[in-house]
Amino acid sequence: MAQTVFRTCSLCEAMCGLRFEVEGDQIVSVRPDEDDVFSRGYICPKGAAIGELHHDPDRLRTPMRRTAAGTFEPISWETAFAVVAERLRETQRRYGRNSVAIYIGNPVAHNYGALTLRAGLFATVGTRNCTSANSQDTSPRFAASYYLYGSSFSIPVPDIERTDYLLCLGANPRVSNGSFMTAPNVRERFRAIRQRGGKIVVVDPRRTETAREADEHVAILPGGDVYFLLALVNCLVVANRVDEVRLRRQVRGWDAVRPLLAAFTAEEAARHCGIPAETIRRLAGEFADARTATAYSRVGVCNSVHSTLATYATDLLNIVSGRLGAEGGAVFPTPAFDVTPIVRLTRADGHARFRTRVRNLPETLGDVPAATLAEEMETPGDGQIRAFLTFAGNPVLSTPNGRRLAAALERLDFMVSIDPYINETTRHAHIILPPASSLADDHLEVIVSQFAVRSVARWSPPVVPRRSGELSDWEILLELTYRLGGGPTGFRPLDWFYRHGRRFGIRWRPDRSMNFLLRLGPFGDRYRPWSKGLNLKRLKQAEHGIDLGPLKPGLEHGVRHKDRKLHLDAPPFIEALGRLRISLTEAKPADSLLLIGRRELRSNNSWMHNVASLMTGKDRCVLLVNPEDAQRLGIRDGETASLENHLHAASVRVELSDAMRLGVVSLPHGWGHAGLAEWQKIAGAHPGVSINDWTDDQRVEEIVGQSILNGVPVRLRPENGTAENSMDTSCGQKLSLET
Repeated sequence: MAQTVFRTCSLCEAMCGLRFEVEGDQIVSVRPDEDDVFSRGYICPKGAAIGELHHDPDRLRTPMRRTAAGTFEPISWETAFAVVAERLRETQRRYGRNSVAIYIGNPVAHNYGALTLRAGLFATVGTRNCTSANSQDTSPRFAASYYLYGSSFSIPVPDIERTDYLLCLGANPRVSNGSFMTAPNVRERFRAIRQRGGKIVVVDPRRTETAREADEHVAILPGGDVYFLLALVNCLVVANRVDEVRLRRQVRGWDAVRPLLAAFTAEEAARHCGIPAETIRRLAGEFADARTATAYSRVGVCNSVHSTLATYATDLLNIVSGRLGAEGGAVFPTPAFDVTPIVRLTRADGHARFRTRVRNLPETLGDVPAATLAEEMETPGDGQIRAFLTFAGNPVLSTPNGRRLAAALERLDFMVSIDPYINETTRHAHIILPPASSLADDHLEVIVSQFAVRSVARWSPPVVPRRSGELSDWEILLELTYRLGGGPTGFRPLDWFYRHGRRFGIRWRPDRSMNFLLRLGPFGDRYRPWSKGLNLKRLKQAEHGIDLGPLKPGLEHGVRHKDRKLHLDAPPFIEALGRLRISLTEAKPADSLLLIGRRELRSNNSWMHNVASLMTGKDRCVLLVNPEDAQRLGIRDGETASLENHLHAASVRVELSDAMRLGVVSLPHGWGHAGLAEWQKIAGAHPGVSINDWTDDQRVEEIVGQSILNGVPVRLRPENGTAENSMDTSCGQKLSLET
């Protein structure tokens, strides 16, 4: 007899409600939950395929140990934990705390149990060499918020349910369903903007899926966002469209920023962003004239050469135009689970409190730039990384110059991975600890609810029973922290209590921590028996979730500085603005090809490419090329061509697309599964190429050390062509033709 279970999807930012039909541990069907308070019956292909992920025969179900021959053999949990604890302890005894590094992948953002243990794990290991997927696309956002508002998690999101004008830069929410703008079924939400007479403008080098649904698409040069945004602000200042009295009441540092903006005229910006000056002035006027308006930028901006300053400039546009904190503008959410106090209490919040050993790059929110991993493993000396722990991540595909990192991993003394698959990264691990299916655990969306376009709260029960001998992610982390002498909280007295209390039946559980956070949150009952506020028991009773209302206008719940003002004049931004002013006089490079990434609805980074239903249809790992560029280069649709730069050269299949701006080509990220068929049959049969083989780990953004994954100089030529008919951007560097 099939059982019905309602649950939130735990795969991406959208938080879609799902309806499962289950028999035992078999998922019979997955359908949208029509009664879900947030997604309202929406589901994307990834959510529909979550059952296949659960049943995947290639998913690991017991710990694995790599043999001398490079194969993997199953071992017991006791043996695995003993080996991992001993090897990590021994490495740190011999070489110091920083000789062990940690990398945490994107899926952890949707795993509240693992998130709750993050502070305990980091405190137990005690290394500064911690990094995560955040350092690949969100560190600029975190740093901008930290300096502007006093907390990395004070992130304004577009109030798309009430805005009349949305300026969207470097984001494709039609595919992502929002990133730092959690909004399932964005397509319908955007249609609602247009139906009420509003306008959507998408600024992107590619006419994305979102741009096709917008009123206007503006094709920008990769990396030109910061010039465009600062020119918009300058246009408002010159036209006297800024309420200086209100602004000075809300902010600190306007008098320091205002003079620096004068150089960023529409004409100067046009040379660097590729958007005509008259278009820039028109868009500035439209933004100012709209009854409500908001500017939103995301991954394309966060991965570019001026990513942190461009993120700051996005907020600056909202601030000077009076849109920050205003209804229909950029509004700070009030989530049921407010993590900001915990982040501050655990001292995780901040920027540049310490720097990397080799290149002196800063940390952001406790993460050092992932672009430094290979060099920190290769470079001898005190603090050299000799052991590595990865959790739900695949940095060989997601960080720049992945082939260099793969070679460095092979030379490590020890590596352990917590992951359900053998992939491009975990294949180098000595021990793999596979967690149980996420559907065998309960679920709370904590992190992405911080950025939702509406306040909602939902608890999801387990969908299937856990198999004998399986452990969840958080149980694996908890056991590791105990065996390494720490505990779940990062506070020594509490960790000692929980570690030794196990002998007396005292057990730490993440749901108790979440209940505490919920009850003390903005909608919580504050532990008052007579209160009608939320606690975990009440949340569990609402199987479709609880709608807590629209975003609340105002600045008070987002600004965390002691003076309660927005700080525009943080030194990193003033200094970067000064350097950018100087760059205005630099000559624009001649004809060149710039490589950008893209995201696809049926793909989730690198870890769902072993799901059969998502891999059907035409090849999606293709290079999109503008037809005019292709004609000039002698390249035809559907053929393979050689994509090259100073790091790498490989064959790619070309697809002609007038959605691409001239001089810009695009590959999707997350591919590159050659040689994986032994462990993941479907992914191995659809290998594609890794875009990050062409990205340079030595080329990073200036404020946070963010990898520059968009606007990568490349050249393209026919497979059997010559360099003479290619667009050469190798800058005189020696070209490696390794494939």
